[in-house]
Amino acid sequence: MVFSISQAAQDIQKAYYLQANCFISKPLDLDDFIEVMNMIEKSWFIIACLPQEHQA
Repeated sequence: MVFSISQAAQDIQKAYYLQANCFISKPLDLDDFIEVMNMIEKSWFIIACLPQEHQA
């Protein structure tokens, strides 16, 4: 996962080229940042199915 303030197409392209599984642009507003962090938590720790050895 790449978490960056960049929204440049070449940065996004490079992240996926380097096998990132997602690219998220960091919001500058604190409330928006908190909302994005909550979405990331929900996606990766509640919704995503992980192999058994990676589960808590």
